[in-house]
Amino acid sequence: MSTATSTTGNAHAHQADLFQGEMFDNTIKILETAGNAVGCDPNVLERMKRPKKAVIISVPVRMDDYRVKVFTGYRVQHSSTLGPYKGGIRYHQDVTLSEVAALATLMTFKCSLLNLPLGGGKGGIAVDPSKLSRTEKQNMTRRYTSELGTLIGPDVDIPAPDMGTDAQTMAWIMDTYSQELGFAQPGVVTGKPVEIGGSLGRAGATGLGVVFIAEKALEKLGMKMAGSTFVIQGFGNVGTHAAINAFNRGAKILAVSDVSGGLHNPNGLDIPDLLRYVAENKVIKGYTKAEPISNEELLQLNCDVLAPCAMENQITEANAAKISCKVVVEGANGPTNNAATKILHERDIMICPDILANGGGVIVSYFEWVQGIAHFFWSEEEVNNRMKGIITNAFDKVWELRTEKKLDMRTAAMGQSVRRLERAMLLRGLYPR
Repeated sequence: MSTATSTTGNAHAHQADLFQGEMFDNTIKILETAGNAVGCDPNVLERMKRPKKAVIISVPVRMDDYRVKVFTGYRVQHSSTLGPYKGGIRYHQDVTLSEVAALATLMTFKCSLLNLPLGGGKGGIAVDPSKLSRTEKQNMTRRYTSELGTLIGPDVDIPAPDMGTDAQTMAWIMDTYSQELGFAQPGVVTGKPVEIGGSLGRAGATGLGVVFIAEKALEKLGMKMAGSTFVIQGFGNVGTHAAINAFNRGAKILAVSDVSGGLHNPNGLDIPDLLRYVAENKVIKGYTKAEPISNEELLQLNCDVLAPCAMENQITEANAAKISCKVVVEGANGPTNNAATKILHERDIMICPDILANGGGVIVSYFEWVQGIAHFFWSEEEVNNRMKGIITNAFDKVWELRTEKKLDMRTAAMGQSVRRLERAMLLRGLYPR
């Protein structure tokens, strides 16, 4: 059973209540600030503030003990002005409609900033995936996909992995969608295993993009990647790939963290050795070649690059004054709130915002989509080189606007994105008039 809620025709106050939440509210404030800074048409700006469609889904699942448990799922489609909706699906116990709406909105502006022919979408299920067996997770994924029905598709809305999901999850979604249509539809998702149409380079793309952006930011400060120091919060898919790519380029990784805690070594962590430990033990806790450190202490370590690659709202007004880095590169979505952004900007700490810094994943997802349509696949080197070209070009455009308007990087990134989206929306017009 699914319930579709369209924002069209609802009272503005009701819309605010529907999506209200810290991350969504922060996103809208960033949008308003950037829109005003670049002189965006106020009618267009008003349209950008609300998702086009939001769906709440009941997902009944027969558990291994034969009980039926009903989970709540969501899919939010923010804008399709530039192309089909695109965005991940996350499985996490704290998933809410507001969070998913914020992430869908950010995805619209990320795709616009990166000059991709895609719009913003996002989905999720409120569940702790670590407490599900493989069979339960598969059953839940397939039922969720079935309930979404025609809301997703290669030309409509193309999901991808996010927190709590992976290539296997995408394979189940693809198979379910294909079974219901009667033939294979690899284009319905990205982030699939390579064996069924996935792209080489997709798994590590977001983390590699974080490193490309860190490298550009350090250049602007007259520094090089080799010999720089990194602190990485989060050692999941994004954090691990950021760590290994920075390490391979000569950076010293002072600290990392995951759900089990943090590790600090002032002489630098041996990232390949730590990855071998995690492969055997699943988490970083217990690794003996570094000292334990709390999340609070990790964020305040003195370093060149702080890369928050975990959850949203990690850097706030409560700790922004204690951050001790030269650059914040946001591998996660929304890790720094608006109040903290202002404090960091006043302290002359550069922020490379999420819609720019973690764009590597959606760029390579776009490549996967294109390769699937063409039935012609690229080498990993070609994928990485093309991704680097797009994400570093976006950085240069943001830097130009930052310099021209004397803006902070977050406002400049959103402003550059708003400019492209505004032009497209004005050209397409409003239907019906």
